[in-house]
Amino acid sequence: MKLYVSPRAPNPRRVLMFLVEKNINGLDLINIDLNAQEHKTAQYLVKSPLARVPALELDDGRVLTETRAICTYMEGRVPEPNLMGRTSEERAFIEMADRRVEWSFMLPLANAIRHTHPGLSALEQPQFPDFGQSQAGKARETAAWLDAELQRQPWVAGERFTIADITAFCAIEFGRLMRFKPAEEGLVALQAWRDKVAARPSALV
Repeated sequence: MKLYVSPRAPNPRRVLMFLVEKNINGLDLINIDLNAQEHKTAQYLVKSPLARVPALELDDGRVLTETRAICTYMEGRVPEPNLMGRTSEERAFIEMADRRVEWSFMLPLANAIRHTHPGLSALEQPQFPDFGQSQAGKARETAAWLDAELQRQPWVAGERFTIADITAFCAIEFGRLMRFKPAEEGLVALQAWRDKVAARPSALV
């Protein structure tokens, strides 16, 4: 199988961290240079029509292009260590936490960065700085909620490390491009959690 990724982009990093946590090796990693617009070439659009990374090309030629879908596929192939829930109830609560982090934290952070960071102007045409600033505020609101959650439980989805922690960690690390650091925002629990995840081998990808 071939996995198309892009260095430093948060969604490919989510998949790469997931693979490390699952001890999955042997995929052919292919880097896509977003700044060079390689994700918009005709050759890549055949694989990912919406010009997104990551993309997982299966051995039969079919392609999965959504981060969550790729992780679900890999969880099915390699069930342990489990990162997405063992029972229907646990899966539902983990997915809820993961989706909250993805849509209410990672997405606003990404919008803020894409619309305010000069280095990403080639990827976001046109940029809308006012929109970016408003999205940064929304991301900070979610960060405060997440800090409160982590004051009462050790991990984003509850009592154990899951895919929701991977998503939140990749969001925070990407947020450094807008100088977002939990400790400097007074989010002590979020910072302590971030440092705990950063000590895991998967955080090095």
